[in-house]
Amino acid sequence: MNIFERKIYRIILGPLYDNEKEYFRLLTNEVIYANIKKPTLTETIRLHKLRWFGHVQSIEENSILKRVLNMNLESRPRGRRRNRWLDEVREDGRMVDGEGWQEKAYGREVWKRLLRMTRNHRILYIPKV
Repeated sequence: MNIFERKIYRIILGPLYDNEKEYFRLLTNEVIYANIKKPTLTETIRLHKLRWFGHVQSIEENSILKRVLNMNLESRPRGRRRNRWLDEVREDGRMVDGEGWQEKAYGREVWKRLLRMTRNHRILYIPKV
């Protein structure tokens, strides 16, 4: 997904003219990320997952959303374990606020402040250049 995003940014920003060598060259990933001040697509998706998790956590315990989220399936297929949605959210939550991040999801204002801080400081940004 990041490759597609960089490809689109290269098309939008166009080639860069190098005065010393007098020719056009493509933008490097570092130049693209320096020019674009917005979060990447993967960051945005991760933030939306965390926001949805906070929404589900604030719902009452006997709701169907909460029961499905906390459902424990008995068996998983053999081979490499596939990441479940909740596994990825837990990993992102630990990146954002360490071990006590799940309790903060119960307080709406605290959770919103935490997600806003995460977006502004680009905590979920993992450059794969």
